[in-house]
Amino acid sequence: MNISSIIVKTLPKNYDAVWLNLQESDLCEVHFGDKEKGIIIITIEGECVEEEIDKLRQIEEMPFVISAEMHMSYCEEELDKMKEDIDFNKTLKDLNTEKKAEEIQYFGSLKGKY
Repeated sequence: MNISSIIVKTLPKNYDAVWLNLQESDLCEVHFGDKEKGIIIITIEGECVEEEIDKLRQIEEMPFVISAEMHMSYCEEELDKMKEDIDFNKTLKDLNTEKKAEEIQYFGSLKGKY
């Protein structure tokens, strides 16, 4: 299952119409927005990326929608696969050593460290 957040933009004068169209569409869940800025935050779900893209295109084609852009995406299968690849025993062993902080390899986001 994939879940993605979408930022929908419209003119403030069309905000109520777009909000209502989104709610009645069965394509998404409408969460909140800013009428003065013409921004509405929604989520879509799909069994696959293609299904989500199809829903996104339908939303983009709705009357008064200026843009609909995917902001964040979550794929349950990808997370499950990543969990399978983690050797928790090795990770726990590494954490329980008396290594100095500078001896621990870190592959996160340290902006330019590597």
